[in-house]
Amino acid sequence: MSSETLLFDVEHPRPPLRACVSRLAADPAAYTVFPEYDMARQYRTLRLVAEHTDVPVPRVLWLEEDPGPLGAPFFVMERAPGRVPPDVMPYTYERSWLHTASDAECEHLEAATIGLLGRLHDQVPLTEAEFLASPGDGDALRRHVGTQRAYYHWVIDGLAPSPLIEAAFERLEQLWPHEPGEPVLNWGDARIGNVVYDGVDPVAVLDWEMAALAPREVDLGWTVYLHRFFHDLTVASGQRGLPDFLRRDRVEARYADLTGHTPRDMDFYTLYAALRHAIVMLRIAYRRAHFGEAAVPSEPDTLILHHGSLRAMVQGGYWD
Repeated sequence: MSSETLLFDVEHPRPPLRACVSRLAADPAAYTVFPEYDMARQYRTLRLVAEHTDVPVPRVLWLEEDPGPLGAPFFVMERAPGRVPPDVMPYTYERSWLHTASDAECEHLEAATIGLLGRLHDQVPLTEAEFLASPGDGDALRRHVGTQRAYYHWVIDGLAPSPLIEAAFERLEQLWPHEPGEPVLNWGDARIGNVVYDGVDPVAVLDWEMAALAPREVDLGWTVYLHRFFHDLTVASGQRGLPDFLRRDRVEARYADLTGHTPRDMDFYTLYAALRHAIVMLRIAYRRAHFGEAAVPSEPDTLILHHGSLRAMVQGGYWD
């Protein structure tokens, strides 16, 4: 829903057979999930990460900003072989390849993935990443949250607002960090479902459309909460899930050991992650209604798949 992805092979004497992936901007007429799709920005971000870090990203080959050839702007990357923890059915469900991995394999994958974040945050010079700064006034965190408010207002334009999302924004203000950390390059959609693994080793970090400059904890909160999102869904279905994997305390400790930076104000940042995810979920629900796949209920909060956990976070009881 956020872009079109095409897999293809290039057959040519120079270079020899090459497996490729093309990412195309979403069709504006298809009730898009996000207001804009800046393919040049994503392409530039991938090149920046490849140039300044040892974080494994696909090699980008070409960028085409003219929508004429394929009907939308696009860029092309080399394809990385491997496997990805699935969203459908979630990797936390029984019989997924990660659910059946050994404790040692899960430990390795978790440590390697948190290591990606640490190296990304430490190795990219801010002077090279200014094009990813959020617009607006104030520090990087205030501007980042401001873009999410603007996104929410875009989602509900002409539609029913979400009292729960608005309560979450109010709760954020109450939890606002006294001293937000200095900005770093954030991956944005920092979760294991956006990583290709060879066994349990990361070989390609994908999906940079949400990249931005923000405190380190914005990425860490997203990593922690997006796992909890899938785990909570799994538990609600009557399965055990993966309760000991990507636990908040373990993620914080691993990150501190790797970088020397102890994550702070994580109640704020995990709530912020759940809030951001709720806005995306609300847009997707309204998209389904737009195409006649679902009806809009009288209480729009129920359109948010994780409204229960978000409400518990707003009330301060989720992590209990």
